[in-house]
Amino acid sequence: FLFIISIVVFLFGGVILMSVVGKPKPGQYDDFAKCIAEKKLTMYGAYWCSHCKAEKARFGDSFQYVPYVECTIETKTCLDKGVNSYPTWIAADGAKYEGEQGLEKLAQISSCSLPSK
Repeated sequence: FLFIISIVVFLFGGVILMSVVGKPKPGQYDDFAKCIAEKKLTMYGAYWCSHCKAEKARFGDSFQYVPYVECTIETKTCLDKGVNSYPTWIAADGAKYEGEQGLEKLAQISSCSLPSK
């Protein structure tokens, strides 16, 4: 019985630790997100898309500065841009990057600097 309780406590503690450690600090990526906006790199996605949610979560609160098009609302825009999957990032020059890119790849694509941790 104590063994089972120990395992449950250990797993619960691990989940809490991961949720706290894995989240960006509020505003941590504000400058990075604003730079992406200045470079006209836009994310096209859908509210129900798990990969879109993961990409947004990487930015934390700073995602508010990232240009984003919700394809379930702006369907014509997404069709006109040739968005075939979510998320799709489209640069000012028309280059498309389909799927989750992650912050490091977005930094390479945009030439924007990621903050040091």
